[in-house]
Amino acid sequence: EPSLRLVTDIFEFCAREVPRWNTISISGYHIREAGSTAPQEIAFTFANALEYVGRAVQRGLPFEQFAPRLSFFFAAHSNLLEEIAKFRAARRMWARLMRERYRASDESARLRFHTQTGGVTLTAQQPLNNVVRVALQALSAVLGGTQSLHTNGYDEALALPTQEAAKLALRTQQIIAEETGVADTVDPLGGSYYVEALTDELERRASEYLRQVEELGGAGRAI
Repeated sequence: EPSLRLVTDIFEFCAREVPRWNTISISGYHIREAGSTAPQEIAFTFANALEYVGRAVQRGLPFEQFAPRLSFFFAAHSNLLEEIAKFRAARRMWARLMRERYRASDESARLRFHTQTGGVTLTAQQPLNNVVRVALQALSAVLGGTQSLHTNGYDEALALPTQEAAKLALRTQQIIAEETGVADTVDPLGGSYYVEALTDELERRASEYLRQVEELGGAGRAI
């Protein structure tokens, strides 16, 4: 088909000329913001991702050509340890899915993800309390292994952030990165009994939700 040939040509061009081009950002942020739980956020995001990957492969796109540049977008809400475990579980679960289904290379099995702090957790009342919420949510994302991060302004429950709020959101990231030491090592909470147990539990629950979606025929049919 001409349309397939065009898409394939675009992918081949990008792989050759723009090797760090991101194929797609698969979002779970809006799912969490709409009311999902942490395991539902993982499961429904991955159900969508598997739909995208499956359709691309069916149309003839080489898996190893596009899979390394898939990226994801998650929320960070306020249960600190649950959010850390969620990101850890997601990284492990995606790697397993890609290896089992597509014999993915290490690069293609890697979960590359961006995180934004939870918009729905912000309050219009006593908005300065949101500074603390955002800082803790950002910390959970870093401890969970995020590659990039968006910190919300403390006044976003009222309006677009002011310049002061936007600068403080930036400083929050910089303080976490430069003054806390949490970015000095990979997976700093690995081995914690509670975090490991919670990671296992979140992966188990997310896998069960994903199984239910796939029994319905995948994300496309389920939706």
